[in-house]
Amino acid sequence: MVHFTAEEKAAVASLWAKVNVEVAGGEVLGRLLVVYPWTQRFFDTFGNLSSETAIMGNPKHMDDLKSTYSQLSELHCDRLHVDPENFKLLGNMILVVLATQFGREFTPQMQAAWQKLTTAVANALAYKYH
Repeated sequence: MVHFTAEEKAAVASLWAKVNVEVAGGEVLGRLLVVYPWTQRFFDTFGNLSSETAIMGNPKHMDDLKSTYSQLSELHCDRLHVDPENFKLLGNMILVVLATQFGREFTPQMQAAWQKLTTAVANALAYKYH
C-alpha cells in the first residue's frame, strides 16, 4: 500500500480542484492515442465509462486505491485484456498534460506527488493481473 504524506495529498487535491476534467481528459486521451498508437484498439467501442462526478471524486480515495479501482482492474484484465503497461503510459500522459496546463505551478514537488499517485493508480489497475 502506498502512503501519501499530508503534503502530497494537499498538493494533489489543490491542483486537481483546478483541473478542467473535460479539457484535460480529452488532451490526455488524445496524446495517448497519438504517442502510443497501438492503444487505439482499446477505444473502438469506447463509451461513457464514468461520470465527471466520479472522476472528480477520485483523489478522495488516495488511501484505498486498490479497492477503488478493483472493478476497473477486473474489467481491463478479464474483458478488455489490456496490457497493464498501458496504465503507466496513461499516467505519463496525465503528467504531461498537467505540466503543460499548469506550467510553473506544476513544481518538482507537485510532479513528485502526482507521479506517486499515477504510479499507484497504475499498480491498482494492474492488481487483478497478478
